[in-house]
Amino acid sequence: MTKRILHVVTNVAHYDDESHPTGLWLSELAHAWDVFAEHGFAQDIVSPLGGASPLEPRSLKFPSYDKASKAWHRDSQRMALLENTLRPEQIDPSAYDAIYFTGGHAVMYDFPDSEGLQHITREMWEQGKVVSSVCHGYCGLLNTTLSDGSLLVADRKVTGFAWTEEVLARVDKLVPYNAEEEMKKRGALYEKATLPFVSYAVTDGRLVTGQNPSSAKETAQKVAALLETPASE
Repeated sequence: MTKRILHVVTNVAHYDDESHPTGLWLSELAHAWDVFAEHGFAQDIVSPLGGASPLEPRSLKFPSYDKASKAWHRDSQRMALLENTLRPEQIDPSAYDAIYFTGGHAVMYDFPDSEGLQHITREMWEQGKVVSSVCHGYCGLLNTTLSDGSLLVADRKVTGFAWTEEVLARVDKLVPYNAEEEMKKRGALYEKATLPFVSYAVTDGRLVTGQNPSSAKETAQKVAALLETPASE
């Protein structure tokens, strides 16, 4: 049976200050997509509202605008996928083997409280599937509860974009909250690399998280490894 991956992208195009655009960090989708494609996995894209997912302008500049990002950006068929993402209610969680939350600061706004995304994530987790995120994508896991009322991330090792990286990226005054701190408040065992912006990914059973844009490939490789070996907690 072909494994199936569900990518999650944002619908938000700007910070609270509308003069500052944001959106999907393209390389975080492109790198993971390429890894999963190499493994022969089928892939779909969902967003909190369905429809268009805007791109983060900064992700279309050097060094983030790399070979994989350029290939995606210049491919009209792939760009069309981002204009017509699926709605959560169109998704059957049982049809997928893993969910992968992409990042970009935009997801801080529409991922955490999306009941549709929470439903999909909860169902997949409780069906023994893999749940994963990269960078700010972990905001999509902040408020996801399981059927017993516990938070999915509680007492589990997690990584994601660090507050130091927000400061170094000079967006600490723009973001709506400190995602690292919010994750810790929920009982997650937050980890990060010694140095900022280097690839770092953590696996805790079926939960796989990557710290920053550089971590997308490593995160996807860890997801693929789990999917190709017997599932475990």
